[in-house]
Amino acid sequence: AMKDGNQKMESVTMTGNVDEDFVRMMIPHHQAAIDAARIQLKEGKDPEIKKMAQKNIRAQEQDIAKLQAWLNKRGSPAG
Repeated sequence: AMKDGNQKMESVTMTGNVDEDFVRMMIPHHQAAIDAARIQLKEGKDPEIKKMAQKNIRAQEQDIAKLQAWLNKRGSPAG
């Protein structure tokens, strides 16, 4: 999951606007964290780590929503 997320982050087309480029790179970065946490929930054994993974999913989803809203507010699609 993390490897795929890093590849997606690297495939982001740079605009030259540091703020926008940062936001565009952070979306797949946060998505990779969600994907890794979901694998942990599915396959992990440690209850404490599973609890952290669930908390991480919620936080990363909230961050992605904020990043996408920032892009949308500026008329720049998140994709």
